[in-house]
Amino acid sequence: MNKEELYLAEDNLAAEIEEISEFVFNHAELGSEEFKSCKYLVEKLKEHGFTVTCPYLDLDTAFRAELYCGEGPKVAVLPEYDALPGYGPNKDEVAHACGHNWIAASTLGAALTLAKFKDQINGTIVVIGAPAEETTGGKCDIANRGGYDDIDAALQFHLGAENNMNIMTLAMDSIEFRFQGTASHAAAYPEKGVNALDAVNLMFAGINAMRQQTRNDARVAGIITSGGAACNIIPDYAACQFYIRAKDRAYLEELTQKVINCAKGAELMTGAKLEYFNFENSYDDLVYHDGLRALMRKNLNDLGVTDFVDRDEEASGSSDIGNVSHVCPTVYCELDTGARPKVFAHHETFLKYVHGKMARHTLHTATKALAATALDVFENPDIVK
Repeated sequence: MNKEELYLAEDNLAAEIEEISEFVFNHAELGSEEFKSCKYLVEKLKEHGFTVTCPYLDLDTAFRAELYCGEGPKVAVLPEYDALPGYGPNKDEVAHACGHNWIAASTLGAALTLAKFKDQINGTIVVIGAPAEETTGGKCDIANRGGYDDIDAALQFHLGAENNMNIMTLAMDSIEFRFQGTASHAAAYPEKGVNALDAVNLMFAGINAMRQQTRNDARVAGIITSGGAACNIIPDYAACQFYIRAKDRAYLEELTQKVINCAKGAELMTGAKLEYFNFENSYDDLVYHDGLRALMRKNLNDLGVTDFVDRDEEASGSSDIGNVSHVCPTVYCELDTGARPKVFAHHETFLKYVHGKMARHTLHTATKALAATALDVFENPDIVK
C-alpha cells in the first residue's frame, strides 16, 4: 500500500467528508450539548464498520470508535464538535467560529480513508470524540479517566491564520474564590460589618503587585462574579474567578499557589472567610512528540504545504489536547485558512473559511496528512517507542 492509493481513496470519499463538515456546521451546539453532532458522527462510523462506545467514560456526548485491523499500534484521531455562542446579526446564535466542524470532518475523514485498507493495516484505527473543548475540556476528563492510556499516537489539526508546527498551549488552572463576610448598614453600623467585596478587591491588588515578579509566559486573568446587592449594605458575599496560565505545569503550580496566597492574605486582612475550588478542568501544556511532528511535516510537504511559520514557539491560549499529550505521543498543528488578509479563530469572519468551498482545500489536505501520518505509524511502530 502506498500513499498515492491512500490519497485516491480520500478523493473518492471527498463528498462524504464535506457532508460531515456541513452537517456539524449546520447543527452547531454548545459544549456538552452536542447531541445531534455526536449521534451523527457515531452513526457515520458505524456505517463504515467501526465498533462504537457512546456515551464514553460517563460523558454523554463523548464516544470511542475502533476498527481492529490486526496486531499493532492503536492510532487515534481526535474530533471536536462543540461550537461557540454570540454570533449572527443579534449576537444570539451558536456557530463554529473555531472550525470544530472542520476538525470533526478531517479526523473522521482520515479514519474512513484508512478503513478502506483495513486488510493491509496492522493495528487499530481509533476515533475518540470529546465534548466541550471550548469550555470545560472533555479531553481532560477522558485523560483523567484513562481513556488515552492505551493509545500509541494521537493526531489532530486545527484551522488557523498560518501553517504552524510549533503551536504552544499554556497549562491553565481555573479557580473560583468566594468570601463570606457579615452584612451591615453601610452608614449607620459599618463597624458591625465584614466586607467581602473588600477581600476580593484586596486579592486583585495583591495579584496585580505579584505580576511584576512573574515570568513572561505567565498569564493571570480574573473577573468579579459577585460583589454585593446595594450600596448601603456592606457586602456579606463576594466572589471572583481566575484563569492562571503558564508555559509548563511545574511553574503553573507555583504561580497558582501565589494566587491562592493572595486570597488568603485578603481573608486575613478583612476577616471574610475564604473558600476556593477549581470551577473547570485544569489544562496541561502541550508536549510534542518530535517523531510524529517530523512525520506530519513531511507528509504536509508532500501535499504541497511548505510555507510554515519559522519562529520560536510562542505562548497562546490553552487547550485540552495538552492533557492528551501528557498521556500518549501527540501531534497537533495548524493549517492556514488561505484567507488574505488573515482571519483568526473565534472572529465572525472565520466562519467563511471553516466550511463550504472556502474550506475544501484545507479540509482535504488535513484529512490526507492525518491518514498518511497514521499509516506511517502503523507501518513503523518504532516511531512512537
